[in-house]
Amino acid sequence: MSAAASPARDWWRELAPVVAAFPVAGRLAAAAPYGNGHINETYVLGCDVAGAPRRYVLQKINHRIFKNVPALMDNIRRVCDHLGAKSSRAMRLVSTQRDEICHQDAAGNWWRLYDFIEAAHTVDQVMGEAQAREAALAFGRFQAQLADIPGARLHETIPDFHHTRQRFENLRAARAADVRGRAAEVRDELAFAFAREADTDVLLGLLARGEVRERITHNDTKINNVMLDDATGRGVAVIDLDTVMPGLALYDFGEMVRTAASSTAEDDPDSSRMHVRLPFFRALVAGYLEGAGDALNAVERAHLGFAGKMMTYENGIRFLTDYLQGDTYYRIKHPHHNLERCRAQFALVRSIEQNLDAMARLVAEIHGAP
Repeated sequence: MSAAASPARDWWRELAPVVAAFPVAGRLAAAAPYGNGHINETYVLGCDVAGAPRRYVLQKINHRIFKNVPALMDNIRRVCDHLGAKSSRAMRLVSTQRDEICHQDAAGNWWRLYDFIEAAHTVDQVMGEAQAREAALAFGRFQAQLADIPGARLHETIPDFHHTRQRFENLRAARAADVRGRAAEVRDELAFAFAREADTDVLLGLLARGEVRERITHNDTKINNVMLDDATGRGVAVIDLDTVMPGLALYDFGEMVRTAASSTAEDDPDSSRMHVRLPFFRALVAGYLEGAGDALNAVERAHLGFAGKMMTYENGIRFLTDYLQGDTYYRIKHPHHNLERCRAQFALVRSIEQNLDAMARLVAEIHGAP
């Protein structure tokens, strides 16, 4: 990521009162917007410590989406503390002057501060199999390192975030309500979704029967949430911890397949260009299993390919639901944006279905038959 300053605003003066709530080293010398996130507002701060620069990442938390900020921050604090004890380059929170993990300003906005992870960067798209493997390795290691976190269960900051049965029922309700009169237009997409209704219960059934167990999961395992070392390209830290909460490891791996093993953008208007790239899937499996080590059981390994299908299907029905409801959740660039997203995801689902046997063979090659 790179800083993108706006010359029309004096970020230094606007942010200085917030920064004063934190014990930053030295003198605040610069501030500018940072990255391209769509949820929180993120800034990079430059401080002068006796002539030597030091940087921080300041974020204003979107409390309209994350309604229980103290619970969110308690999760992040616990995860950062635990990972920080195992790695010198993990994300590190900076407590406020009052020794609190975040600051609430006079307007009711919540702010947090991290040390800047130097000599590392992020990318928005996977550029090759080696990079896919590095991202998966980082997320697998993240999974393994959190397996022994002490204390109570983490908070569910977004309840039912990956509850695919609930996502499906939302689609059913949206079809029945048809508030924008769009159901007839998407008859084929609805038929595709409803033909796979039974799939929504597969992973939830494994959990209910105790065949897989709840873990601490990231829930947004895109490659731009892994910091890559500038010199080596190796993954050094997993970032964007807002959705870290209880979940299934298969959710995390499935989202990696959806975003890193797909052949084109999730909103490509030509869905015929969308398919699963098996070499990239193989790289994801190799990296994730190496990073996770013995954290995954045989049932989880056996469902790695299905997890990619499931998370792609879930996102497809979410895009379709939003389209039926009038595009109230996702940001859109044009009136059919959510429909194009849905069609691209369903094309990827179809491709994964056609390749599930090949994907299972790749998993067996890497780890051995489950």
